[in-house]
Amino acid sequence: MTTRLNPYLNFPDGRAREAIEFYRSVLGGELEVMTFGDMGTGGPLADQVMHGQLETPSGFTLMCADAPAEMVQVTYGDNVSVSLSGGPEDADEMRAWFAGLSEGGDVRQPLEPAPWGDEFGMFVDRFGISWMVNIAGAPAG
Repeated sequence: MTTRLNPYLNFPDGRAREAIEFYRSVLGGELEVMTFGDMGTGGPLADQVMHGQLETPSGFTLMCADAPAEMVQVTYGDNVSVSLSGGPEDADEMRAWFAGLSEGGDVRQPLEPAPWGDEFGMFVDRFGISWMVNIAGAPAG
């Protein structure tokens, strides 16, 4: 197995399953979800996500969990963003991802030509997660 760095998103509002299923609906892929109940926890936490993992056809791995207040303190902010980057050959797919993932969220920077020659955009999705999308410009020449 190759060493990888993966975003792991915590949701303090019990919406991890909804979020990861939404991400799968836009990005595609195989989703595995393990609940607290699957690990023997009963009561109100039993149906919440202990670990969710999405493996997309593009090779992304996105992980998530519900973060009950008694276990994890979560504060949303702009200190972390999920970044999607690709080249001109990926532009159509990435534009579709930007449109799909930002639906119901807050587009902070529309996906448009940037001063450095790429297309760039930013948004906060409907779950409070910040995203950046960068489509590299066509190579000179």
